[in-house]
Amino acid sequence: MKIGVLALQGDVREHLAALRAVGAEPVPVRRRSELEAVDGLVIPGGESTTIVKLAKAFELFEPLHKRIAAGMPTFGSCAGMILLADRILDGVAGQETFGGIDMTVRRNAFGRQVESFEEPVPIEGIPGGPVTAVFIRAPWVEEVGPAAQVLARVEAGPATGRIVGIRQQHLLATSFHPELTGDARVHGYFLQMVREATAADRDECE
Repeated sequence: MKIGVLALQGDVREHLAALRAVGAEPVPVRRRSELEAVDGLVIPGGESTTIVKLAKAFELFEPLHKRIAAGMPTFGSCAGMILLADRILDGVAGQETFGGIDMTVRRNAFGRQVESFEEPVPIEGIPGGPVTAVFIRAPWVEEVGPAAQVLARVEAGPATGRIVGIRQQHLLATSFHPELTGDARVHGYFLQMVREATAADRDECE
């Protein structure tokens, strides 16, 4: 599976390494031709408004929006979660997203960068116990529509019960940065999503 990492800002190198560790063929994506060549895409953390500005500057915003809407498997971490949300709280005026997941996300919900932390978080569908979730100026999900499936919640501390992992069909999003821990299970889960989507597309064409 050829999986792209949107290489405009954020932990691009770390996502490429995690995807490689689970057997994918990872490639950075900065151009429309590179986007068209991948089976799935990772949108890394960073600054969501900056990623949108850069996507427009590289003429990627509309192609990305269309491919996501058309069913391309996409995984967004941290800022990537914001960019896959249909609705945002505490965003800048007129802030845009690629959309796709029927959820409302609150930007910087966990506080400033100095308030970053790690927390073990169980994720539905990922065996082997909780993953170590790294939260850096992270969002959380305030509201979930009926089409979306909650995969993970914080289980301790003042944010107990907050939604930090979600899936809607071909889209996956986490508040945290799984690429920073050396545990590639979330990327393996996403790779399986890409394989299933590719097999389904193949069956439709036969």
